Amino acid sequence: MRALCWEAPTKVGVHDVPDPKILSPRDAVVKVSSTAICGSDLHLYDGYIPAMVPGDIMGHEFMGEVVEVGSGVGNLSAGDRVVVPFPIACGSCGACKRELYSLCENSNPNAAFAEKVMGHSPCGIFGYSHLTGGYAGGQAEYVRVPFADVGPLKVDDDLTDEQVLFLSDIIPTGYMGADMCDIKQGDVVAVWGAGPVGLFAVVSAYLLGASKVIAIDRFPERLRKAESQGAHAVNYEDTSVLEELRELTAGRGPDACIDAVGMEAHTDYTAVQVYDKAKQLGRLQTDRGQALREAILSCANGGTVSIIGVYGGFMDKFPTGSLMNRSLTVRTGQAHVHRYLPRLLEHIRNGDIDPTFVISHRMSLEEAPQAYKMFRSKRDECTKVVLTP
Repeated sequence: MRALCWEAPTKVGVHDVPDPKILSPRDAVVKVSSTAICGSDLHLYDGYIPAMVPGDIMGHEFMGEVVEVGSGVGNLSAGDRVVVPFPIACGSCGACKRELYSLCENSNPNAAFAEKVMGHSPCGIFGYSHLTGGYAGGQAEYVRVPFADVGPLKVDDDLTDEQVLFLSDIIPTGYMGADMCDIKQGDVVAVWGAGPVGLFAVVSAYLLGASKVIAIDRFPERLRKAESQGAHAVNYEDTSVLEELRELTAGRGPDACIDAVGMEAHTDYTAVQVYDKAKQLGRLQTDRGQALREAILSCANGGTVSIIGVYGGFMDKFPTGSLMNRSLTVRTGQAHVHRYLPRLLEHIRNGDIDPTFVISHRMSLEEAPQAYKMFRSKRDECTKVVLTP
């Protein structure tokens, strides 16, 4: 089959690789009908996530048709159309029983390696380095899906791929970012990053009762998409974010702040950007933290900071004093996708969420290397690329 493989930092290619096979009774093999490039894929592309090996198949947002199931999979049959959550979860461990699916205790065969970096291991993740299991990803023609009796969501043919594909990751991630804020009717929520996850955080915050959502980014096309969903747009290249948020909230700051940026944050403060990037390139820190710093400093006293942007390890200049002295609550995590799928599918079916508004480009799998370059550089107003094998 054909698959997009990581070759080296900033270099990927489409290659012929062996077809996946059933390895466990709880496996399924899915023929991919649609897949997508996620912003967190760029962290792999740029070489900031450890334990990528040349030849690793990338991609964790995908859906398709079941073509084979193991003997232990009783809920799926060949021909079923499914969306596959990016976290791989067993469904029976302590974490899964608490619906903390991205913390599954049984799906990461490289848990000992992850523990050395993080203290404890997260779950296995499709196409996201050997730190999270070394599983082949979904930017391919076929994928082996472990624990297929737990993860995949069957979808009817009345919904298109583009309506349901993002249930694999970015819709549940954006929704969880808002859900962790415990939004009350009338709350003001600020979202750093108007990429796809941030855009779905905007949509979700309104669904959960926010009176105003403020989206912070620097790319006009992304801010326009945020405005199309009702957000107040702030371009951080044109203003001081902290001052702007004080002005918009009568000096209090937002009740909740969502960091949907993660480890490659950019800032218009030149000295900070140079400092962070130099330390990151020198491997003296893994994460550029300006978006998270601003979220903490901006948040109202007693408010909540929700972190859904991906971070890889460590950052410098973390404002611990602000966090502690102002009674802020921090909530974070890789999305527990399985928990949210039924309600989000219903929101899509009811028309509360139209996921297609984030898509800017539709390309073939063979064009994936060009798509990565375009997405990374934000050329041609690229916000989200859907790939078809």
